[in-house]
Amino acid sequence: MGPLAAASIAAVVGLVIGSFLNVVIHRLPKMLDRGWRGQCAELAGETIPDEPAYNLLVPRSQCPACGHRISALENIPVVSFLVLRGRCSACRAAISPRYPLVELLTGALTVAAVLRFGATPVALAACLLLWSLIALTFIDFDTQLLPDNITLPLAWAGLLANVAGLAPAGTSLRDAVVGTIAGYLALWAVYWIFKLVRGKEGMGYGDFKLLAALGAWLGWQMLPLIVLLSSVVGALTGIGLVVFKGRDHQIPLAFGPYLAVAGAIVLFFGRPLIALYFPA
Repeated sequence: MGPLAAASIAAVVGLVIGSFLNVVIHRLPKMLDRGWRGQCAELAGETIPDEPAYNLLVPRSQCPACGHRISALENIPVVSFLVLRGRCSACRAAISPRYPLVELLTGALTVAAVLRFGATPVALAACLLLWSLIALTFIDFDTQLLPDNITLPLAWAGLLANVAGLAPAGTSLRDAVVGTIAGYLALWAVYWIFKLVRGKEGMGYGDFKLLAALGAWLGWQMLPLIVLLSSVVGALTGIGLVVFKGRDHQIPLAFGPYLAVAGAIVLFFGRPLIALYFPA
């Protein structure tokens, strides 16, 4: 299969996966909240309310404004948004442009992975990492949560990819295991130092688990670069929000998206970046 054909197929697959990621981003936090409320009710000896099924498959997607069920023709990635001009076909309420943004981002990164690693199982492994990072980025932006349902399987998947010889970064299993441990402990230590000095929490446990997952996929050698890049991107974004949007600097800023962005950058450019500053 030629590069053009592989890239074309990757683009279509990426757009479809992006559409599914929109569902994950929207529904997974609600599913977790429902589960937590049920657990709290059970522990309190209260009756757990009988609620209709709600998961990644049911109910069918619908307009949040009028409840119109989205048909298959209205759910074609990007195309439907453009045809509908960004509005519900029933009530004409605006559809968030983030839906096609997630689809386009997923499609672009899927194509980039196939062009970088070829039409190979390694590229598929890279795509699984990138798709997970996209979902985590937008969930953290919305809720300041990095669900264990994604971060923990992602860490195990990174280790399994190394066992199977499918790690996109070409790491060894030893480097991946050390990266998992070091990734978790690095931010765990920062968390406790900050809490002892400032008397409050500076980040969530989900950040530890995400960096551990990135260590599993990319190896311990890439962790300093990931932390550096995420800190720079996060700092610049935070300063920009304070200066241009008037955001209160006391309001916590989700750190997971910047770890995810840094992880994606390192996946594609980690070794050249390190070689640039530390030539052999």
